[in-house]
Amino acid sequence: MDFPIVDLLDDDISESWLVKHFHPKGLKCSRCRTKVNRARAFRQTRRSQVTVYRCQQCQSIYTLYSGTVFEAKHLRPAQVVLLLRGICKGEPTAGLARELHLSRRTVHELRQQLQANALRQQPTTPLPDRRAETDEMFQNAGEKRPQTSRSTRSATAACQQAARAWDVCQ
Repeated sequence: MDFPIVDLLDDDISESWLVKHFHPKGLKCSRCRTKVNRARAFRQTRRSQVTVYRCQQCQSIYTLYSGTVFEAKHLRPAQVVLLLRGICKGEPTAGLARELHLSRRTVHELRQQLQANALRQQPTTPLPDRRAETDEMFQNAGEKRPQTSRSTRSATAACQQAARAWDVCQ
């Protein structure tokens, strides 16, 4: 069952959340970088209900989505917030498309662009430690699996073999 979740969210609250996260230093003109308080509200888009601003310095127009992957997309702010939430949670593209009343292709392309941007933002420096530990968060949180047979090797031998393998990878 799909819920009409987009209809339940307020676009004004979503828009202020997006401004806070897309433009942490404040919304500015994409051409001359003048702050939004020096612009005038030019109009509101018909489909997405996003305010279009006209800069009084350079006369260019810009919106909340200017300079983002959502530029030239006709998405309501609530749709963008829910799309970001769904992608971060790893929800399937088809389900997100149905819930947000978008095409599957649009959701897929936006997911690909967002994931590519996230990959570019990953640090390239190696971790400072020579050894890393896994955490329980990487284990399946579902049911316990059946008991496996015990290995005949000692734990010490397995640890030594893992340490040798780690040294080879470096």
